[in-house]
Amino acid sequence: MTKMKLLNSAAALLLCASGSAFAAQTWDMPTAYPASNFQTLNAEDFGKCVADGTKGEINIVLHANGSLFKGNDIKRAVQTGQAQIGERLMSAHENENAVFGTDSVPFLATTYEDSVKLAAASRPEIDKALDGQGLKMLYSVPWPPNGLFFNKEINSVADMKGIKVRSYNKSTAKLAEGTGMTPVSIEAAEISQAMAAGVIASLITSSVTGKDSKVWENLNRYYLANAWLPRNSVIVNKGVFNALSKDNQAAVLDCAAKAETAGVEKSKAADAEATKVLQANGVQVIEPNDKMKAELAAIGDVIAKDWAAKGGQGTSNILGAYKK
Repeated sequence: MTKMKLLNSAAALLLCASGSAFAAQTWDMPTAYPASNFQTLNAEDFGKCVADGTKGEINIVLHANGSLFKGNDIKRAVQTGQAQIGERLMSAHENENAVFGTDSVPFLATTYEDSVKLAAASRPEIDKALDGQGLKMLYSVPWPPNGLFFNKEINSVADMKGIKVRSYNKSTAKLAEGTGMTPVSIEAAEISQAMAAGVIASLITSSVTGKDSKVWENLNRYYLANAWLPRNSVIVNKGVFNALSKDNQAAVLDCAAKAETAGVEKSKAADAEATKVLQANGVQVIEPNDKMKAELAAIGDVIAKDWAAKGGQGTSNILGAYKK
C-alpha cells in the first residue's frame, strides 16, 4: 500500500509538471489605434487564429488606442519584455535604421500592388535589423495611400508655407519641411485633441486616420497625394517566440501570413469606406493639380535620395530587389 501511494504521488507530480509545461500563456499586445480601426480588427482576428491554432496555449490580449503603451513606446516595450507582442508603425523608427523607413519613402510605392512588392523586397533587411534588437516581425499591413488634409484651398507648395502639420515619421517631417510647413510630432490617439487645441492645422495621413480623428471638425479638404502606404508591423519578442514549441511557432507564423494577406484587403475596404464618411461629413476629396504633383514629387525625390544614401548596403539591397 505504501509503495502504491508513492507511485500514485509520483504520477501526480509528473502530471502536474507535464501540465505546467504546456500551460496557457497570455501575451499582451499593445496597439496605437482605436478598437474599431481595421488594423486593430485585423490584429484581433490574428489573435483568434493564434488561440485556435495553438489549441488555447497562447492567448493574445489586445490593448488598443495606446491604452497600455503609447505608440512610440510599443517597440521598446516588446524589446524589453514588458509586452510579449505589439503592433507598431515601423517607419517611426527610421532614426534607428534606415530600412525601417522603407515603406514611407515618398512616391517609391504609391499603390497596394507596389506596396506588397516593396514589403517583400525589404523584409530580409528589416528582419536582419530586428533580429539584432531581439525582435521578430510576424506580419505587416499597409495603410491606404497617404494624402494631405487642409482647412483651405491649396494649389501649390507655396500655399502650404507656415502651416503646422502632424508628423509621425521622418518622411512626414522631411516632406513638411520641404514644403515650408512646420512638422509637429503627434501620436494618432492625440490627433483630435491637437487639432482642437490648434497645435496642428494639417495632416499628412490616410483617409482612415482622417475618419478616426473626425477631421471634418477642423479640416475640410483632402488632397490625394498618394505619397506612400506606410505599414504597421506586428512584432514579437524573439526570446518569447523562440521558447514556444515548434508546433506553436508554426501556428503563429501561419496565422501571421493569413493576417498579412487579409490585412491588404481590409485596408482597401477601409479606404473606400473612410472616403465615403469624409465626403458625407463635408470633406472635399481632391486630386492635386499638376503643379502641386510636380512640386511634391521634386521634394520627394530629394528625400528618397537621402534615404538611399544614408541606408548604405541595406537600402541598396532593398532597391535592387524591388526594381527586379
